[in-house]
Amino acid sequence: MNRQQPPFTLEQAAQESPTLARLTALARESAERLKAIQPLVPPGMRPALQAGPIEGDAWCLLVDNNAAAAKLRQLLPALQAHLRSRGWEVNSIRLKVQAKSRHDLGRGGF
Repeated sequence: MNRQQPPFTLEQAAQESPTLARLTALARESAERLKAIQPLVPPGMRPALQAGPIEGDAWCLLVDNNAAAAKLRQLLPALQAHLRSRGWEVNSIRLKVQAKSRHDLGRGGF
């Protein structure tokens, strides 16, 4: 007789596994950090940002293009100070420009 296990959510699985629970907590914290810095980022640049990984006291922001990354580099000291004032231990913010795939570029023929 085959008994099927009842389905469970990703959140339930994460609670059962310490490793998944830690990854879930880090992803949530990264998203909270991104939300916290939004008011300091020019409105037109906000869609170009994604929350990236947290590694100790370093946080990574994923950026859509080089122009946005260049502007963000100018804002990094203010972003770090703001995050520290909100209680996060952030001593560095890395920027990683995400390469666009052919699918993302549309039918431009690259």
